[in-house]
Amino acid sequence: MVSRIASLDKELCNSKKCQLECIRFCPVNLSGSECIILGEDTKAIINEEICNGCGICIKKCPFDAINIVKLPDELDKDKIHQYDINSFRLYKLPMPVQGQIIGLVGKNGIGKSTALQILSGNLIPNLGDLENSKDWGDVQDKFNGSELKNYFEFLSNNKMKISLKPQAVYNIPKIWKSNGETLLKKYDERSIFNELISELNLEECIKNDVSKLSGGELQRLAVAIAIARDADVYFFDEPSAFNDVYQRLVVANVIRKLANLGKYIILVEHDLTFLDYMSDYIHILYGEAGTYGIVSGRYSARIGINALLDGYIPNENIRFRESGVIFNKSNIINEIEKKENITEYTDITKKFDSFQLDIKSGSIKREEIIGVIGANSLGKTTFLKILSGIEKPNKGKIKKNIKIAYKPQYLDNTHDILVKDLLIQQSIDGKTELQQELMKSFNINKIIEKKINQLSGGELQKLSIMSCLSMDADIFALDEPSAFIDIEDRIMLGKIINKFIKTYGKSAIIADHDLQLIDVISDSIMIFNGRTGIYGNTTPPLTKEAAMNLFLKELKITYRRDIESGRPRVNKNNSKLDREQKLSGNYYYIK
Repeated sequence: MVSRIASLDKELCNSKKCQLECIRFCPVNLSGSECIILGEDTKAIINEEICNGCGICIKKCPFDAINIVKLPDELDKDKIHQYDINSFRLYKLPMPVQGQIIGLVGKNGIGKSTALQILSGNLIPNLGDLENSKDWGDVQDKFNGSELKNYFEFLSNNKMKISLKPQAVYNIPKIWKSNGETLLKKYDERSIFNELISELNLEECIKNDVSKLSGGELQRLAVAIAIARDADVYFFDEPSAFNDVYQRLVVANVIRKLANLGKYIILVEHDLTFLDYMSDYIHILYGEAGTYGIVSGRYSARIGINALLDGYIPNENIRFRESGVIFNKSNIINEIEKKENITEYTDITKKFDSFQLDIKSGSIKREEIIGVIGANSLGKTTFLKILSGIEKPNKGKIKKNIKIAYKPQYLDNTHDILVKDLLIQQSIDGKTELQQELMKSFNINKIIEKKINQLSGGELQKLSIMSCLSMDADIFALDEPSAFIDIEDRIMLGKIINKFIKTYGKSAIIADHDLQLIDVISDSIMIFNGRTGIYGNTTPPLTKEAAMNLFLKELKITYRRDIESGRPRVNKNNSKLDREQKLSGNYYYIK
C-alpha cells in the first residue's frame, strides 16, 4: 500500500498569474471533491487523502510549486516531524554513539538540520501530528525499546548537556559586538582557551572584532566555542565551510579529540574527503528536497559513502538516485598531453601593498581542466583574475589572445529582479541547444520565478556557474564552484563541467578546497604555496599524480583507492595503510 504526500512551495505559488490552473485541470476537483483550496493570501492546501496522484496539477503549475510523492504506508510509523500541511516531513532519526563521530550526509533541504534541532533538544518533534502538541514523554514512548528512548530521557531531564556549532556562523557579528577573545573566554567551561587558539590557528585574529574576521576565521572561532563548552553531546553543522584544506584538517583533528574523550559527536558535512576522514559511521539522508527526508540506517564510513555515491543502499534495497558515480580505477596515460596549447603564460608577478604573488610559467591545453589547490590568501583568486584580464600583472604576460569567462568567488545576491529577467539581460534565454542543456542540468527552471536576492547559496552558485559556462569563451575560470553546494550536487557539478569542457573543446581552470572534486575533475593540478596574506608562489600545472602526492605529503595525509568503488579515500591518521604509504613515500595511491 502507498500513501501520497504533497508539498507546495507557498513562495512560488502565484494564483493570480496562473489563474488557478492547478484547480481547473484537477480531475478530482472536477468530480466534485475539493482537493485544493486557495485563500486570499494565495496559500494553498492540497488534501492528501483525496488526491489521486495523477500529476496533472504538477504539469499545469507554471511555477514548479507543487510536488506529489508516493511513499509506502508503513513509513508513516517512522514519521518524526512535519512542519505544516503540505510541507516538509522527516522520517526516522540518526542515533548518537558514545565515543564515535556520526556523519550525516545528503542533499540540502533533506532534513539534516531538522534532525540536529531534534537531537539537540531545540525542537520537540510532533511525530507527524499537526493537531495535538507533543512533549518529550510522547517522544520517549515513540522510541520505546530503542537506544533513542534513553537518549531522549536523559535529554529531557537535563542529564545531558548539549553543545551546537550552528551552520550560519556569519550571524555571529550580528549578536556579538566585541572581539573573538572575549567571546571564546565567555564559553570556555573546560579551561582550554590557549590550547584551542593554538590548535585552530586563531592566534593572529582572536583579538580582532568579530565583524572583522574572515569566513574561515569565524568558522574556526565557532568550532572553538562549541568545543570549549563542557558538554556530553557535540553537534557540528558544516564545520569545513569557508576553511581551506589545511584549516579543515586542524578542525578535524580537534573534533576527533572530543570523540577520544568518550563524547557523542554528530557531524553534518558536504566535503566528502573531510567527512570520510572524520566519520566513524554514516547516516544517509535521502528523499526529495523540501518535500520529505528519510534517515537511513547506520553504516561504517566506507560503506555509507560508497552507498551515497552509488545512489543505492543495499541493506535497505533503496535506490535514491538514478545513476551512481563511476571512478576510473586504472592509471591511464593522460590524453590531454597530446592536445594543442590554447594559451601559454610566462613567469608572472603581481604586487600589492602587503602581498606579492609569483606565478610559474605554464600552459593551458584544449579540453584540459586544471585544478588549483592551496591555502587561503595565497593568490589563487588573483591568478584567475589575471588570466581573465581583471587584474594586470606587474611582470609577465599571457601569450595568446583568448576569451576567458570568470565566475567569482563571492557572488552578488543583491539583485531585486527575477532569475528569468537576469538571464534575458545576459542573453541566456534558453534558445540555443547549449543554453537549454545547461539550464536543464542545473535545474534553473526550478528557480526561474524567484528573485536573485531570495536564492539560497547553492541556488545562486549553480546560477552563477551556468551563466559563466553560457558565455562565448575559450577558457572558463571558476573560483570555488563547490561553495554552498551539497555533496550530491557537487557530484553532478563535476560531471556537468567535465562533459561540457570535453564536448565543446573548451578548457577550464578551477580553484576549490574540495579535494574530492579537484581529484575527480582535474586533468592536471597547480599548487599554491607561500605565507598566508604575505606572499604566494605556484608550481606550473603538474600531472595529477605528481601534484596530489606533493600536496598530500605536505598535509601529512594519504589517499588510497577504495577496492569496491575505485574512489579516492583518505586514510585514517596513523592507520596501517597510512603508515605504510608514508613509509613508501606514495601519499597518493592510484593503483
